[in-house]
Amino acid sequence: MQELIDTKTAAPLIGITPATLENWRVRGEGPPFHKTPGRTGKVLYDPADIAAWRERRRFTSTAEASAADAY
Repeated sequence: MQELIDTKTAAPLIGITPATLENWRVRGEGPPFHKTPGRTGKVLYDPADIAAWRERRRFTSTAEASAADAY
């Protein structure tokens, strides 16, 4: 089992900034995450979840990507 990583480490694995990953999280987009208990708990990502999310976001055409974004 790999160690969980923070937003700052996870974002470059997707090719985005930490701020974008934070925005996606608020909107319910992006890869799944873990949150430690409490109001100020840490947000952590499993690298395996990031890899799986990236694989689901692999397309062969822009039409296919647009259709996926419509859901």
